[in-house]
Amino acid sequence: MNTKEIEQNIQNIIDNFSKEEFIYDLLLAYGISKTSITRLKKGDFNLSKNKDEILYKKKIFFKVVDSDNLLNTIDTLSKDETILKQEPRFMIVTDYKHILAKDLKLNKLPLDIEIEDLPKHFDFFLPLAGSEVYKASNDNEADRNAAYKMAILYDLLREENPDIYNSKEQIHNLNIFLSRLLFCYFAEDTGIFKEESIFTDTLVQHTNDNGSDTHEFLGRLFQRLNTSHTNDFVEYLKKFPYVNGDLFKNSIDIPIFSLKARKLLIELGNLQWRKINPDIFGSMIQAVVIDEYRSDLGMHYTSVPNILKLIKPLFLDELYEEFEKSKESVKKLRELIIRLSKIKFFDPACGSGNFLIITYKEIRLLEIKILQQIIELEQSHLWIDSVISLEQFYGIEIDDFAHEVAILSLWLAEHQMNQYFEEQLEGYTDHKSIIPLKKSGTIIRGNATRLDWKVICPISKKDEVYIIGNPPYYGSRKQNSEQKDDLKVVFQKDYKSLDYISAWFYKGAKYIESFNAKFAFVSTNSICQGLLVPITWNRILNDKIEIDFAHQSFKWTNNAKGNAGVTVIIVGLRNVSNKPKFIFKNSIRSEIKNINAYLINASNILIDKSEKSISNFPEMNFGNMPADGGTLLFTEEEKIDFLSKEPNAKKYIKPLLSAHEFINGKNRFCLWLEDIEEEEYSKLPLVKERVEKNYLIRLDSSRPQLAEIPHLFAQITQPPEKNFILIPAHSSELRHYIPIGYFNSSYKANNSNLIIATEEPWIFAVVTSRIHMVWVKNIGGKIKTDYRYSAKLCYNTFPFPEISIKQKENLNLYAFTILECRAKYSSKTMASLYNPDTMPKDLKQAHKELDEAIEKCYRLQPFKNDTERLEYLFKMYEEMIKKNTLFQKQRKTKK
Repeated sequence: MNTKEIEQNIQNIIDNFSKEEFIYDLLLAYGISKTSITRLKKGDFNLSKNKDEILYKKKIFFKVVDSDNLLNTIDTLSKDETILKQEPRFMIVTDYKHILAKDLKLNKLPLDIEIEDLPKHFDFFLPLAGSEVYKASNDNEADRNAAYKMAILYDLLREENPDIYNSKEQIHNLNIFLSRLLFCYFAEDTGIFKEESIFTDTLVQHTNDNGSDTHEFLGRLFQRLNTSHTNDFVEYLKKFPYVNGDLFKNSIDIPIFSLKARKLLIELGNLQWRKINPDIFGSMIQAVVIDEYRSDLGMHYTSVPNILKLIKPLFLDELYEEFEKSKESVKKLRELIIRLSKIKFFDPACGSGNFLIITYKEIRLLEIKILQQIIELEQSHLWIDSVISLEQFYGIEIDDFAHEVAILSLWLAEHQMNQYFEEQLEGYTDHKSIIPLKKSGTIIRGNATRLDWKVICPISKKDEVYIIGNPPYYGSRKQNSEQKDDLKVVFQKDYKSLDYISAWFYKGAKYIESFNAKFAFVSTNSICQGLLVPITWNRILNDKIEIDFAHQSFKWTNNAKGNAGVTVIIVGLRNVSNKPKFIFKNSIRSEIKNINAYLINASNILIDKSEKSISNFPEMNFGNMPADGGTLLFTEEEKIDFLSKEPNAKKYIKPLLSAHEFINGKNRFCLWLEDIEEEEYSKLPLVKERVEKNYLIRLDSSRPQLAEIPHLFAQITQPPEKNFILIPAHSSELRHYIPIGYFNSSYKANNSNLIIATEEPWIFAVVTSRIHMVWVKNIGGKIKTDYRYSAKLCYNTFPFPEISIKQKENLNLYAFTILECRAKYSSKTMASLYNPDTMPKDLKQAHKELDEAIEKCYRLQPFKNDTERLEYLFKMYEEMIKKNTLFQKQRKTKK
């Protein structure tokens, strides 16, 4: 049941309000079964024996009270141990005019509304339907401010130093220079350098205002930070500590600073770096390095809320649940801390370390909460320091600079969390400085597709391991030769159509198999759509590995310069288990039975393309392909002008339907010369001129053989003298239905559409129906999140039952009703007619009636929701494929 259906259910309760049935109707609205409601009414499930009260274990406590006592009653009942021991999720009191409700698990502000406004707040009770509102913390504004200022400095230094920053290697040195600056800013503001603002103050005091000697000062400072003794350094540099860790080891060219650039350095020093997350380093790289450099390496740097979308359902939520269960037992709390100290976290495409950094910080935060609880229980604890070590963190990164930044970022994260540890557990800690820098996890530079992950992050039966990250994703056409070779190494064969990220999913599945390990990756949504599904997931999912949780398509943004977003999914995998599985959509978490490769609650069957319709529908093809350089095509104005000069060509000019023109109500035309006689052709000089132009265009093209037919479209798929159904290949996801047309043969369709040449309108009724749209939406490919219709995948695989002649005639009537209804709005475009906000009521009703008629072809009982429709289609597809396979085998046996 989706949220729209629940909202409508709640509206129906208000529209048909009944005091006697209200609470039962409310539970039914969220999917509680009728059987359970019947038993609740009888008293079997009602644990309260008081009049006007219902106590439904783990669901609700409901009580009818006087208007004056609503608030006092809910406050009192919320503390009643007799009620609380039955663990109701919601406490609800009402006088049937107002309703007060409290979420006893989240303990957030009570819902306090007029009962008629309940549909506006339907999401409050979504946990009754097995869904949770999933929220992540906000981005840190300090991160973005620092990133933007550093980007300005970067651009300025490149502009003012063109001689030293004109190659990829030199840009790399500039990136190293920036990482050193970032460390100095962070160090002076967080106590690593002991003396606050020492870097910025010393820079101001010992460099010229015009910036002329700033590069010399920075060169000497970097040398000091890399030297363990203070000999040969001036007094003001002796105050700086030895850093180690190879951060300042290598000598690099330092840019010359202008007055403006030096001023920017000082402004950066005045930012509050203590508030900046260490993952700023990753965002900083994205903000400042050139596009080509970043793209080549496939780096995707991410914000904290997005990272939490992955790590919370993968392991963090479960760890917090364990914490809640253990709160009253010091023994269990100590066991949980020991468990935390042994977990391994591994990012095999770690970039600058964002996922590892945020994971490290979240585990440290949980450790602090556990220690605080132990202190509260017994006023003392065993540990005087954190037991979480950077050595629990593993990563692989192909770029040397990002690899260095990942190591540095983990150091800074450790320092930041040590400080927070001391603030929260004052008197219980004795931290030492993180400098000189020491070993920081196992971050290996290399190609993750070629390395053995079990060598990088060893795993045994005793280990608990979580693999995380955002690996690079490139479609097959965007992969370079080296990346193609990487896929060949991983898969050996049948790899050329795979997305690059499939190598990470495959290696992740092999890594966790039979171990106490799980993994989750961010990915382009294309691997769970269309033709990529069977070729990708049949290598990954099996009787041992299953999908644990998934975020369906959403925009993945970050806090870097430009804040570009890409449409992604998150997929988590585990060894087969009886534990719950969750799907996240629009911040709502739903517990479901199974998650298949399409990230929906259905069986694990994979839908592969089919050359013919499994439902025996007529053939579908692409429309006619011009390939003419525009020589055979006309706009409305061009057609009028052309015919004013050559009126005898009128019979050869046909209306041309591209997807764009069809949807947006624009007119386009073409020369259609399929049946022209030579004698008539010779009398049309302007037509002949256009054909000759097309001849030259095709002769100079990649398919010069097409020059042999310069008067025709390159590919003609539309049968003459036959009506056809037109389906745009691409359409907006915002529409409930793809706008589909039905035309006579005087119209010509181009190849931005798919066409079905047929005189049977009932086929139009099928493909324009809601149940077919459910199939297209989930099985077809997507461009970002928009529909991409495919003959072999959407149409030929669509399961539809055999129906009688009478049923077909009935569907014809519904098809004509929709076409007639559209005709009443001839001034409106298809885009307007099928915009959910502007769709006419009678057209909506016509579609509703057609949908019901189509669905009665499947079964008489109505479908409750799209999830049920899709589950039914999957089962039917599976049965039809098995039946067809058996039939083919029987035919071969007879032969």
